[in-house]
Amino acid sequence: MRYDLLDREVDETGLERLAASKKGAAPAERQNGIDRTIDLLEALLHLRAPSKLGDLAKEMGAPRSTVYAIANRLIEADILENVGEGGQIYFGKAVHLYGRAYADANPLHRRCREALEKLATEHNATAQLCALRGNKYVVVDTQDGSGLFRITTDVGVEVPLPWTASGRLLLDHMSPDEIRAFIPREDFQLPDGRRLDVNDFIKDVARAKRDGKCTTTALSDRFTSCLAAPIRDRQGVAVATLCFVIPADSPKERKTALLDELVTTARELSDHP
Repeated sequence: MRYDLLDREVDETGLERLAASKKGAAPAERQNGIDRTIDLLEALLHLRAPSKLGDLAKEMGAPRSTVYAIANRLIEADILENVGEGGQIYFGKAVHLYGRAYADANPLHRRCREALEKLATEHNATAQLCALRGNKYVVVDTQDGSGLFRITTDVGVEVPLPWTASGRLLLDHMSPDEIRAFIPREDFQLPDGRRLDVNDFIKDVARAKRDGKCTTTALSDRFTSCLAAPIRDRQGVAVATLCFVIPADSPKERKTALLDELVTTARELSDHP
């Protein structure tokens, strides 16, 4: 199905944003093409559901004509596909093939996947591989344990960094001023309405770097604890973390044992100089 613009009304907000972005010296072709294509894919990822093109144009703040033209080309390339009969689109099979090709060609991802399966199976706990995406935290991969207590976190969902143990480790290469500038102030408010103190968070980051591990309890979910250890590159920067998500009331001995296991496995996965 191709999409033809019956209503060619231009989104003025989108034009204003486009004009503002041109001031940054980016070529018009790039703004109308590559950037808008990325914006469209990001909007679908953010919405995480099949969506109508009109809704996507609104989400992007983009002219409908641009969004329709890009969507038609991506549908032809199987990057997007029509879903149902309501004029909705979503990611197509080519996206799955790109992802599989990346995973197969990335040795660290393969090793991390094996490590997640081993950790989850041996310890009956949800194991996750986490990383930065922009100024947020995302789960890159996850493996459930065989225990009764399971927590499902959607891969790719962006979460504020202060809500997680991983967030403290992923920022430990930054200075306090860099951290303050990097994290939006609204991200320090937890889901239950509590607000974390920025200075306390920065102290947590320093403590996590010193200890080489981190544990948080009852932040994003009051019933869970998050245990994390960093996977570092050759410069010592945490490029990802290995995590366990377990019940908040788990015995201290179990938390300690699980954290030690994460630290050992993360060190094995790190790129040592």
